Amino acid sequence: MLAEVIARAGEVVLGKERQVRLGLACLLARGHLLIEDLPGVGKTTLAHVLARVLGLQFSRIQFTSDLLPADILGVSVYQPASGDFCFHPGPIFAQLILADEINRATPKTQSALLEAMEERQVTSDGTTQTLPEPFFVIATQNPRHLIGTFPLPESQLDRFLMRIRMGYPDRQAERALLKGRDRRELLQTMEPVIDGALLLALQGAVTRIHCSDALLDYVQDLIVSTRGSELFADGLSPRAGLALMHGAQAWALLEGRDMVLPEDVQVVAPSVMGHRLCPAEGSTQGSSEVRIEELLAAVPIP
Repeated sequence: MLAEVIARAGEVVLGKERQVRLGLACLLARGHLLIEDLPGVGKTTLAHVLARVLGLQFSRIQFTSDLLPADILGVSVYQPASGDFCFHPGPIFAQLILADEINRATPKTQSALLEAMEERQVTSDGTTQTLPEPFFVIATQNPRHLIGTFPLPESQLDRFLMRIRMGYPDRQAERALLKGRDRRELLQTMEPVIDGALLLALQGAVTRIHCSDALLDYVQDLIVSTRGSELFADGLSPRAGLALMHGAQAWALLEGRDMVLPEDVQVVAPSVMGHRLCPAEGSTQGSSEVRIEELLAAVPIP
C-alpha cells in the first residue's frame, strides 16, 4: 500500500524517490515538512502529489510580504441581522497545507502558523477552533541569499520535523521530464491510493513500531554528542530527540518492519538535525550536512 503511494508519486516527481519517501515518513510521524531549494525544482509539485495520492483536502497559501495573519487563520465578521460575530475560517482549515515561499512573509505572519502547527488549533477573538485531522503543513522556502526573504527564527524551524532539499534531477529523469506530459496535467489525472482515515491508522501504527533499549542508547549517544561537539553552536533539544525517534519509526514502517534499526535513524538524521544544528562560531569545517555525516560516522552503532 505505502509502496504504491511512493510509486504513484514517482510517476510525477521524477528521480526523487528519496525525497518522496522522506516526505511521506514525515507525514506518517505526524510532523511538518520544510522543503528548501531554488525555484523550479519541484517543491510545490511534491506537495500537490502527496495531497493527491493520500486523498487529503488541499489548501495552498502563497506567502508574500503583505500577507496578514487573518489571511491565514480567518476572521470574525459582524452580522447586523443577528448582532453576532460569525467566524469565517481561513485557508489553514484543510488537511494538507502548502505554505508556499514561507520566508517571503514577515515574521508576524510566519508566527501565525506556530499554534496551528504545534497545537493543531487556532485561536481567533478568544475562541479556539480545532483543525481537521490529519493535519500537515508542507512549507517551501527559497535559500536565504535570495532577495526579499525573511529568515525563519529557530522557534519556527523547530516546528518542522524534517527539512529536505529537492536538488537538480539526474540526466535521465530530466530527459523524461522534457519529453513527458506537463506535470499539472498528470496531477489532474491522479487518483488517491489511500484516504485520510487510513492515513490516521498508519500514523497510529508508527507509534507502535518497537524501539529496543540498545536503539534508544544509540539515539541518546547521538543527541549527547551534539551537545558536547565543537562543530555546533548548540546541541539537540529533547524535542529534537523525539523528532529523530518518530522519523526513524516512520521510516521503519515504510520499510515494512515492526522495529527500528540504527540504519533507520541514520537515514532520517540529516533531515531531522540539519535545520536544528547551527555551526559553531568561527568553525570552518564544511556545511551542516557534512558535519552531521561526520557525527554519524563517529558515534558507534551498538
